[in-house]
Amino acid sequence: MKTILLTSLFITTSVFAAFDSWTNKAGVSVQLDLVKTTGEGDTLAGEFRMKNGKTATIKIEDLNEASAEKLKASAEALAKAEAKAAGGKPSVFDDVLDGNLVKLDGKKLKDVKDFVKPTKYYIFYYTASWCPPCQAFTPSLVEFYNESKPNEKFELVLVTSDQDEGAMTEYAVKKNMPWPQLEMSKKDKFEKKFDHGVTGIPSVIVCDLEGNVVAKTRSIDELKKLVK
Repeated sequence: MKTILLTSLFITTSVFAAFDSWTNKAGVSVQLDLVKTTGEGDTLAGEFRMKNGKTATIKIEDLNEASAEKLKASAEALAKAEAKAAGGKPSVFDDVLDGNLVKLDGKKLKDVKDFVKPTKYYIFYYTASWCPPCQAFTPSLVEFYNESKPNEKFELVLVTSDQDEGAMTEYAVKKNMPWPQLEMSKKDKFEKKFDHGVTGIPSVIVCDLEGNVVAKTRSIDELKKLVK
């Protein structure tokens, strides 16, 4: 019955020439206007407006491959637009992070002026220039970040264990770090407010916007799945 109803929707609305074309797994195409998306991953769905003004919700699992990919891209674009319009989603980290982030610009760390808050996760990278395992791990994290961005779901923030700003800067330059870093002077305040149970470095802590720890991992594959 579900397939029959969905096919009926596509057939009865396909006479209209406006909007965008969407195709179900049965190969039937229809012109619909995507209003909003809900869910994510396998639960992603789109709410569409038909020419007659009525609305219909279609799950990603009911679309063919091309339309499913289009729905994913649309969902990401809508989320990015909403985040930009709202100035980013608020989080428990705002008090410490706002105005206290620096980022590599050439060979210097400069204040971040255009920070875009993530819509889902903060990834905190505890590291230091003097730590050999950190030096070995950082390039893979840089590669992950560069491949994953732009992605409004997450932002990675480095929390240094260096005691010298020159060493912190040199480390960022040598590893071509693309992410923002918490100013060294704010590290104690951050760690006092947010105890992530870090007992050694390198350590990667993934948190939601409420401050809950979602994952503690150095697995790049796991990070990719989380931010997908």
